[in-house]
Amino acid sequence: MKTINKLVSVLFLFAVLFVQAAPPIPGGGGNGGNGTGAPSSPIDMYVYVLSVIAIAFIVFFTKKYKGQKA
Repeated sequence: MKTINKLVSVLFLFAVLFVQAAPPIPGGGGNGGNGTGAPSSPIDMYVYVLSVIAIAFIVFFTKKYKGQKA
């Protein structure tokens, strides 16, 4: 049970960091982005998928090692 509490705490911490990690809005008269409408980097399209995969790996390895201890 303590491991689950630690994992939830770490996931909550990362969630808070991701929410606050938005780049600042540039000032001035410019239009602000790169002008092409394309994502700033290709990985931006897969952030949600990568998050789900990471959580799946955490659950998988937690269950795997918990099963070995018993």
